Amino acid sequence: MSTTRAAVVESGGAPFTLSTIELDEPRPNEALVRMVAAGLCHTDLGVAGGGLPFPLPGVLGHEGAGVVEAVGSDVTGIEPGDHVLMSFTSCGGCKNCRDGHPAYCATWLPLNLLGGRRPDGTSTISRDGEPLGGHFFGQSSFAERALVDQRSLVKVDRDVPLETIAPLGCGVQTGVGAVWNVLAPRTGDTLVILGAGAVGLSAVMAAAMTPATTVIAVDLVAERLELARELGATHTVNAGDGDILEAIQVITDGAGADGVVETTGSVAVLRKGVDALAARGTAVIVGAPPFGSEVALDVNGMLGGKRVVGLTLGDHETQTAIPALVKLVREGRLPLERLISKYAFEDIGQAVQDMGAGKAIKPVVTFA
Repeated sequence: MSTTRAAVVESGGAPFTLSTIELDEPRPNEALVRMVAAGLCHTDLGVAGGGLPFPLPGVLGHEGAGVVEAVGSDVTGIEPGDHVLMSFTSCGGCKNCRDGHPAYCATWLPLNLLGGRRPDGTSTISRDGEPLGGHFFGQSSFAERALVDQRSLVKVDRDVPLETIAPLGCGVQTGVGAVWNVLAPRTGDTLVILGAGAVGLSAVMAAAMTPATTVIAVDLVAERLELARELGATHTVNAGDGDILEAIQVITDGAGADGVVETTGSVAVLRKGVDALAARGTAVIVGAPPFGSEVALDVNGMLGGKRVVGLTLGDHETQTAIPALVKLVREGRLPLERLISKYAFEDIGQAVQDMGAGKAIKPVVTFA
């Protein structure tokens, strides 16, 4: 048992407060990691706000980056001193895991988002002897040290500053995967990215590295649309200036979009995106509205071969995808630093406020 400082959410709607917690001893399949940086994601805010049934009080954080201090006896390929990124965890044994699609693991929800415990029900984190919700995405990285499941760990090169690549663990790989793994644009395709937050702008950057020739970014914030242009969007649409469906039809000369990435979590925006598709076009649902949300679709409009596909974490196999993305960041081809605002760990509350107010696209908290 060891102690560390963590940002604890006491109950739904409560702020992040710094508190001393106890970490369990590493199991054979776990590693102890000294945190260097952690990205803040809307999923963290959703859980902290009480929108998801994660057990609170608890420690969140799922875009961690740090240095390994100790490893369990069964951990292979990673040793103390290694630099690691942390992403989601998975069982490794179900059909989807074996097929290279761990984001669709049969036990993904309890392992990552809802359970707050190890698969055997034991807690990784406690405070004053009382278990706290932890094991969030196999990591709970809003802490100075984290006890991490080995399948959440990805070893990365030491020459890349960890605070510049922490967001690869969730939001960035999600946006990139929507374009590369699902839409897979062909020469001359038109893509529409609905929402220019961290996920949407990651999709824009990914689209700029494909044969798509028209990339349309849609948002309500003019500054984000300007950034989208700088990152590779060929056109932008301010959703506050009129109907986005009409704007897309004008840009495409009535042909519609070959692919749409919906990142906002708004079912109304999703419907607009599906309606904007060309025949045989695909809409990728990335943004997550509250559980139970439904959207009505024009059935006859779907008969032209349109597809609507849900996506989790870009459908990446992280051991392959994350090192490749790190290489793109290092070479300047994925300018992730354009999205990042850095905050000291003690200022995580300010990071939350700035993200909620739209002042920060991707807050990253750093640890001394």
